[in-house]
Amino acid sequence: MNIKSLFIVLFITQLCFSQSPYPQDYFRSPLDVTLVLSGTFAELRSNHFHSGLDIKTQQRTGLNVISVAEGYVSRIKISHFGYGKALYITHPNGYVSVYAHLSKFSPRIEKYIKTCQYENESYEVEVFPTPNELPIIPDEIVAFSGNSGSSGGPHLHFEIRDNEERPINPMLFGLNIKDAKQPVISAVYAYPKDRKSHVDNVKNRKELRLIPHKNGDYSTEPISALGDIGFGVVSYDQQDLANNKNGLSNIQTFYNGNKSFEMDFKRFSFDESKHINRFIDFEIYKEQKSRIQKLFVQSGNTLSMLKDVESNGYIKVEDSTNTVYKVRLSDFKGNESWLSIPINGKPTKEKLETHEIKPNRYIYANQVNELEKDNISVYFPNQTFYEDFHIDFSASNDTLKLHKDIIPLMKSFTIKYDISSFSEADKKQLFIAKLYGYYQRPGYINTKRLGNILSARTKSLGTFTLARDTINPTITPLNFQDGKWLSKLNYLKIKIDDALSGISNYRATINGKWVLMEYDYKKDTLTYNFEDSVNTETENKLKIIVTDNVGNNATFEATFFRK
Repeated sequence: MNIKSLFIVLFITQLCFSQSPYPQDYFRSPLDVTLVLSGTFAELRSNHFHSGLDIKTQQRTGLNVISVAEGYVSRIKISHFGYGKALYITHPNGYVSVYAHLSKFSPRIEKYIKTCQYENESYEVEVFPTPNELPIIPDEIVAFSGNSGSSGGPHLHFEIRDNEERPINPMLFGLNIKDAKQPVISAVYAYPKDRKSHVDNVKNRKELRLIPHKNGDYSTEPISALGDIGFGVVSYDQQDLANNKNGLSNIQTFYNGNKSFEMDFKRFSFDESKHINRFIDFEIYKEQKSRIQKLFVQSGNTLSMLKDVESNGYIKVEDSTNTVYKVRLSDFKGNESWLSIPINGKPTKEKLETHEIKPNRYIYANQVNELEKDNISVYFPNQTFYEDFHIDFSASNDTLKLHKDIIPLMKSFTIKYDISSFSEADKKQLFIAKLYGYYQRPGYINTKRLGNILSARTKSLGTFTLARDTINPTITPLNFQDGKWLSKLNYLKIKIDDALSGISNYRATINGKWVLMEYDYKKDTLTYNFEDSVNTETENKLKIIVTDNVGNNATFEATFFRK
């Protein structure tokens, strides 16, 4: 190769490395306000990584939501939970933008989806318009921000996905968020890998004393250790205009200057998001609500965000050595904090170990496991768990104890109760419940009945029981009374509630015609909008039937007048 050819190759190589693989000027902001985040991409959530940005909407609903580029509406999904009202737009460059927790859509999209809801006689719908049905032009207002679904307050959940439906950090496409703050570390832990390893003569998880420094970095007091050791941190990041404790963008570890681990929160697939419970210390999270990010990799943790992992992230501390373990934590803007852990390699004096009492059954992760006692059986499919363990299992008086809820699961398992000893009347009102909290309050698990067998699938261990719901749901009008004129009202509002098993479904009609009632489970309210123009008579008969999860139902009827 001659000199000229070499320079051309080097130039092309440099150009490739200098350019971002994501278009920087293609997508605009989805809101016409300063972008302030309440949630960042891939930050740690319950049982999943956050798949987008949560953008603050000034503590109110109704802000214009604007398509970030031209394209077409490829999916609309409305559900009581999750994303609530969500809109998906496919763009010519192959990416899909997602807008969730909306209050409503733009008029033409709203008309389209309401037609679908009335055709299906269902508030919850999911449709996939063709490219020609709802085309989107640049800067088009497509919806209005809200608080629908499982939102904890008014905001816009915004995503960008690739053509394989993998969410990608939207900030990689040029969205700008003000952030000059360094990440914060609030706790650090050491994890001896096995009984041959120790940290300060401790062979289990040990919290280290964290020392913050004026420059924003951290260190710990020197530790004595030997063998294979992993570490974990509790950390968060904050932006300039908000006090929310958000997630990081990248974590790297170094041992004696050599990189041993990296977690890059850039992109992931929904299928792998469940492995967050293997990435964090699940036991500490369930018992203390603190998320320790483990900077080592255990069996079953197949997260694609992991990079450059040497020896599964563990370091090997040898006798009579003085070494340093370092952690670099950074946010998307490149603000970083460093943690230094000085380590002295020292053996520990062997002590007589007490034999801890193990629970009574053993679970093998790579095979089917079945447990049974009296009228209760439990079926764990192959690879329900990440590793083998002793499980605490007992059953008495229809109460099932399946360990403590401190073990992460990859799959759901099945609980079955034989209810042949109950009367026919009682059988109709029974369901399987999980017991929660200090007072062991029952929470409904989706229960199916086949003959004398009740079954339920769940993805968490704990204590379960048979519960009985004998009380009908309640239905209460909030802004009207029977027999009144309602010409000045824009909405009908009704409160529905169920004390135990929860609402399963509802149906509302006016003069015998099905009407769309929007259900807000957070407020237990149904809302009918008179703009739907279903009622054209002066005298109108409203009828609402609400059914709970075991089949108890209540009916509400009222007459109202309207011109």
